Amino acid sequence: MGTTQVPMLRFLLLVMIVEICAAQNDITLSVYTATSKSLTMEWTQFPGTSFYKLKATPKNSPKGQVFVQFGQITILGSITSLAPNTEYTVQIEAMDDQMTVLASADIDALTAPEVPAISKTYSKSSESITVEFPNVTGATFYVVRAESKIGTFFSETRVMGSPGTIQGLQPYTEYEISIMSGNAGGRSQPSYPNDQKTVIVAPNLKTKSPTNSSIVVTWDPVDHAELYTFVIIQEGSTVPLNRNTTETLLELNNLQPGTNYTIKAQALDDMRRPGDDQTFSQITRPATPDVLDVQINQGKSTTLIYWGLVTGASNYTVLTSNNQTCKASSDSYCFIGPVECGQNQTLSVTAYNEAGPSEPSNPALYLTYPCPPNNTRVEEYEPGNCSVMWDEVKMVDYYMVFVKGNDGNEKMCNTTETRCSFECTCGHSFISLVVPYNSAGGSPVFELVNYTTIPCCPDRINITLVSSETVEIEWSEVSGAELYEVTAEETNDIIHCNDTETICALSDLHCDTTYSIKVTPCSEIRGCNKTCKAHTQVTAPCAPEIINITQVNADTYRVHYSTPNKAGTAYTITASAPGTTQPYVCTSTESSCELTGLPCGTVFEVMGAAWSNDGGRSLPGYEEILETGPCCPQNVVVKQVTQAMTNVSWSHATGASSFITSLTSRRGEAKCHTVDNSCLMGCITCGTNYTISMEAISSTGHKSECHYNGFSSSPCCPTNIKLYRKPDKLQLRVYWRSLGPHIYNHTVALTGQMANLKCEAAPGVRYCDVLESACGNVYTVLVAPVLPDGTKTDFCQERTYSVPCPGNQNMLMPDVKR
Repeated sequence: MGTTQVPMLRFLLLVMIVEICAAQNDITLSVYTATSKSLTMEWTQFPGTSFYKLKATPKNSPKGQVFVQFGQITILGSITSLAPNTEYTVQIEAMDDQMTVLASADIDALTAPEVPAISKTYSKSSESITVEFPNVTGATFYVVRAESKIGTFFSETRVMGSPGTIQGLQPYTEYEISIMSGNAGGRSQPSYPNDQKTVIVAPNLKTKSPTNSSIVVTWDPVDHAELYTFVIIQEGSTVPLNRNTTETLLELNNLQPGTNYTIKAQALDDMRRPGDDQTFSQITRPATPDVLDVQINQGKSTTLIYWGLVTGASNYTVLTSNNQTCKASSDSYCFIGPVECGQNQTLSVTAYNEAGPSEPSNPALYLTYPCPPNNTRVEEYEPGNCSVMWDEVKMVDYYMVFVKGNDGNEKMCNTTETRCSFECTCGHSFISLVVPYNSAGGSPVFELVNYTTIPCCPDRINITLVSSETVEIEWSEVSGAELYEVTAEETNDIIHCNDTETICALSDLHCDTTYSIKVTPCSEIRGCNKTCKAHTQVTAPCAPEIINITQVNADTYRVHYSTPNKAGTAYTITASAPGTTQPYVCTSTESSCELTGLPCGTVFEVMGAAWSNDGGRSLPGYEEILETGPCCPQNVVVKQVTQAMTNVSWSHATGASSFITSLTSRRGEAKCHTVDNSCLMGCITCGTNYTISMEAISSTGHKSECHYNGFSSSPCCPTNIKLYRKPDKLQLRVYWRSLGPHIYNHTVALTGQMANLKCEAAPGVRYCDVLESACGNVYTVLVAPVLPDGTKTDFCQERTYSVPCPGNQNMLMPDVKR
């Protein structure tokens, strides 16, 4: 073994020894329970123990130590002969056979106080018993215990002092009652028990008041009850009324009506012990009220009944002999409604409270107002004279009749008959009513009878022609008319207006027609007054229809139209162009007229209208479109692009949307069709005079022929150009053919690398000679006619020739053709 392992072994051995020593003291001790003179302790076992020694030493008392020994398997033991309410230090020691202490533990413990003594027990409730006892020194609480004699019930209640009451018991049952004192250490042993029986339960009362001076009390028998006692106190009094009985019924008489009585009841057992008490309150029925007054409220159609209030009543009910009722609470009156008319009734008042009703009051009589008359009507025996009539009503002293017209006039009759006459004129409404009266007053219910006389005819009618086929009629409002009907005899008396307004329009009438128009006032009740006279009105002329339009010359057109109206009617034709303010007009009584001075390239809307003195102006006729030919361009410019092509351009032309341009000569014609203001034309012959013409075409196909000054095409360029070297070694000749007339000079230009040469030929000459300074050059040759103004034609082509030195060849061939 190495030297480094020796210290480690010593360390492990030391640790094992310390753990063995600690295990020898590993024992615990606790208090299991405590009484006044004993402590029961609990401890844990310790290995190798032969017995345990339990010792109790008082901490603050001169009394000696007490100990007891227990076997090696005991872990719970009691130590007795201790002093009450004393704090001890309790120690447990584990001993082996050699009396050596293997392990020990100690704890402080407190004994319970002295066992208390019961002074007295009694029961004041069927569910509890009360114990009185003297206080015990050191006790901080007490426990009251109740056990049934047969051992089927056990209960404990903790109290803080005397007296102590235990609850939850059964009525009229005997229990053993004991008491224990307690502190922080535990509880003492139970005291010597006392036997005590609970009292009986209270009777469950049922009360009622059959009259306003009596109360009847009943209840079910109470077990073990020998006697029942009652204490009755009237509300507002301090004097009790005592009653005893062995029955289950108690009658109280000669009581005050409508008064509350408090009733306290108890049952006594065979030992004359009073049981539980129960208190009830019962009110007697109210006294009978007296009816003081009965009033008929005509405005509200109700009967108002007054009575005197009685003590203890919570509400009142009034009942009539025809079973009408009303109720009130704290008030001394109520209303019965609706009141039935024409009745002699009786009524009584009954007071109520929770005990029941009083006796009804003596019947009171009252007379109701009369019923309204039946079959109230107005009859008009002759125009302007009317009468209100009705059937006779019973129990009536007289009738009041009121008649009022919508003009404010009134008529009133006070009569015992069943009719009342009044004056009624046309166009007025009348309201009438009949009210019967007796000693109770007039009937608040009545029938309003409306009567309306026939409406009057309007006396001011104004008819206006507001359009060619619409007539507006306006009239003054008349009395009695609820609406107006407007008819025309020529339309088979169809109702054109049926309205409350005093204005009407008859539309969709026939033009150039005389109408007989009538305004008829109507009312819903009396119908319409058919006696009103008619008025006449002529409608506007009929609109002419354009038949066709013919062109007379460049700016004149004749318009032909129909003439649907009577002779002498004038017709006006109007041509208007959009965007212009001044129309072109012609007027005639015939079937056509001419429009003159119409500009080119314009679209006109042409329409006709008729006019008469009595009917005014007609509606405009249907429009026709007149399109004049498009305008010719003012300026035309011709520019030759090549010898065979020409560009023709022109100024804007109003109304034209496309153009056909023609260039014409004796040799042929060039033409183009375009929507632009220029045109490129081919097949042009050089040296030719052309005439220029154009067709301007509108979008609808209208055409205008346009003619302009002619132009001449450029002179023809020479052809078959050849270059010769003459016998003179340094002289060259240019030769060509001319296609056009021989009236132009020709200019010749030779452009070379070493020299530029020029010459000019007179009209009719077809060659030109030039002198070069050196041979062997390459020339570009251009031959062109010269115009009279000195300019040359720009359209001739150049040719390139290679010129060798003398001796090679006489005619030089072109090298490049351009």
